[in-house]
Amino acid sequence: MSTQNTAHPLQGRVAVITGASSGIGEASAEKLAALGAHAVVLARRADRLTDLVARIEKHGGSATAITADVTDRAAVQAAADQVAAERGGADLLLNNAGVMLPAPIEELATDQWQRQIDLNITGLMNVIGAFVPQLVKAACKDGVADLINTSSIAAQNIFPNFAVYSGTKAYVTQLSRHLRVELGPKNVRVSAIEPGIVDTELQEHVTDQGAIDWLEGSKEATEWLTPQDIADTIGFLASLPRRVNFQQVTIMPTGQPY
Repeated sequence: MSTQNTAHPLQGRVAVITGASSGIGEASAEKLAALGAHAVVLARRADRLTDLVARIEKHGGSATAITADVTDRAAVQAAADQVAAERGGADLLLNNAGVMLPAPIEELATDQWQRQIDLNITGLMNVIGAFVPQLVKAACKDGVADLINTSSIAAQNIFPNFAVYSGTKAYVTQLSRHLRVELGPKNVRVSAIEPGIVDTELQEHVTDQGAIDWLEGSKEATEWLTPQDIADTIGFLASLPRRVNFQQVTIMPTGQPY
């Protein structure tokens, strides 16, 4: 890893960002690239990744697109192998792919339950399994690596009809706390980002009318966070001195009460 400089504190680092085709992942890829990292953007939608890489390169950054579904363990491992072969491995991982499908539990929307578990938990673990060895190797060599997991304020607070989603995000936060203890002594910083409501595509996937109405009411009453707000925070975390690890960061819209 290159000596840190003020303009490009992440110069020489390789950042893998999952869920990079929109929202927090897309904004974070652009931010990390602007700070000097080579951004490896990973998602299912190849056309969006191509556009993202073009924008990053237009602004002087460096990026690689890899099309993969994080729920496919073999595809994720192939992506990790590609990063190792082409870039020597990742030293920054933003584990961001996820989905939010709230509904009353009595509706028995079991397909939506499974979708959230598959993506928010199993997909998360597939990425951790494939890339953590690279992070450990990089930290041993350069003295620092970063694993940043996107959780949610729903991991802490109660939102009616968000039980399954909230449960998956509680998993992410608790896992991150344990991994920090396990990986910190190996110089891998682990952070869980817990945003309140962010204006992303997540809301567009919601099908339950009650949840749709609740979200629409919230947006009228409160100025939601933007993906760029979260991206700025992620860039800040990754740029900190190697001795500093923010374990858990909660980011709330000013007007969101809980």
